[in-house]
Amino acid sequence: MTGWWVVLATLALGTVIGVVKLRRDGRMREAGQTLTADTLGAELGERATLVQFSTAFCQPCRATRRVLEDVSGLVPGVRHVEIDAESRLDLVRELDIMRTPTVLVLDRAGNVVKKASGQPRKADVIAALGPIVSHDPDEM
Repeated sequence: MTGWWVVLATLALGTVIGVVKLRRDGRMREAGQTLTADTLGAELGERATLVQFSTAFCQPCRATRRVLEDVSGLVPGVRHVEIDAESRLDLVRELDIMRTPTVLVLDRAGNVVKKASGQPRKADVIAALGPIVSHDPDEM
């Protein structure tokens, strides 16, 4: 009888962990660092920059690349920069990147406005860009 309780407790714990991971995966959340073009090794976008940390064998990274390239093509002045996490461990540690893909949304000054671990949805990326590109001082 004790064995069944152990099995049930394990299943319940696994379910809770799975639900929490599913709810957090790919969701944009607040962040607070600032990055420069020199730090990234690439120019920043005119209005915003989507920075993606990837690794060579990461399958979700490929899908994330497609999403971010689509969004950067749709929204004028937005640039997509992909960084190989394995070759930039200094930056990975500094920004507390724990997994790939991780996406950072930067405003025109390089301030990290949002951060998502895991594959973000296209709608979430566009929503994260909304406040940045709508407050563009050149358009006022």
